[in-house]
Amino acid sequence: MTEPYTDPVRGSAHGTAPVPLSVLDLVALGEGHTPHEALEASRRLARLVEARGFTRYWVAEHHSMPGISSSSPAVVLAHLAAHTKRLRLGSGGVLLSHHAPLVVAEQFGTLEALAPGRIDLGLGRAPGTDGATAAALRRTGGPAGTGDDFPAEVSELLGFLRGDFPDGHPYRRVHAVPGPVQGHTGHPQVWLLGSSGFSARLAGRLGLPFAFAHHFSAHHTLPALELYRSSFRPSAVLAEPYVLLGVFAFAGDDAREARRQALTGALATVRLRSGRPGLIPTPEEAEAHVFTERETAVLGGWLDNALYGTADEVTAGLDDLCKRTGADELMLAMNSHGPDFRVRSYELVSGAYGLPDGAPEGG
Repeated sequence: MTEPYTDPVRGSAHGTAPVPLSVLDLVALGEGHTPHEALEASRRLARLVEARGFTRYWVAEHHSMPGISSSSPAVVLAHLAAHTKRLRLGSGGVLLSHHAPLVVAEQFGTLEALAPGRIDLGLGRAPGTDGATAAALRRTGGPAGTGDDFPAEVSELLGFLRGDFPDGHPYRRVHAVPGPVQGHTGHPQVWLLGSSGFSARLAGRLGLPFAFAHHFSAHHTLPALELYRSSFRPSAVLAEPYVLLGVFAFAGDDAREARRQALTGALATVRLRSGRPGLIPTPEEAEAHVFTERETAVLGGWLDNALYGTADEVTAGLDDLCKRTGADELMLAMNSHGPDFRVRSYELVSGAYGLPDGAPEGG
């Protein structure tokens, strides 16, 4: 039997925010910066948002993308766990098609043992990269799957986490360690992530919390949430549907700087979708770039999905998003060029919502 789902509102400081706030970290790597600097910014940011009362901090898994330094979420999370005390830490998410469920169960069981009661395991169905890289990640070296086996993979992973494979199951005597076989009663909170209806329906059927990628699939948000809520069946871990929305949010000391930084992430996305992934460009390069007609279409869609401006403008957009979707939690993300801007942006949002102005413990 799984332990009851812990209400993420409990212990969170909301200020005037309509719902709990969290962070999705892409560990963005900008031109002129090093992976060490990007990861150091993540450590600074995790400590900051913990002090300001944010609920959770997730790290995204992507591969073969030079501008994203979070290809190994479990490693990054172990580092962040050593520098935080209360903040929930998790994957946003682990791309299950690239990993054996037993390996994931052991990695996140280890994280749960390191930071008891603070680990989330968000699971994604998409490959999160191009076809060649997805093939290289698979143990067979063969082509990546379609995601149709995702429900079976999730079920297998849950079996390892809970240690409850039935008699006669081929893995009945296989144990994830650390795990239940050692008397380790806790395990990560499992979430399903999605950008369409597939994972929404599965999360509802399994009675799991659902995180939707509004930041790159905004036109699918309302249909997916309706599908999740209508499919939801109460479970041992969750009595009612729980929706988290990921949203790009860039708050600057002035609106122009916020747009300049947002444009760096937009241009990086344009290049990625053109098959030319690279480091996050500088604001100067992004402003000087002459977009083709095709690139302009991608740019427009990206900017339409993002919130950028002063802290008051960004928080007004977040408030409106909550009203339109009924989200239970918002997870803010950004892929801007400068690590200092990312830290400053969260300081501004925290201040605008009146969140606690505490200093990170330990300096």
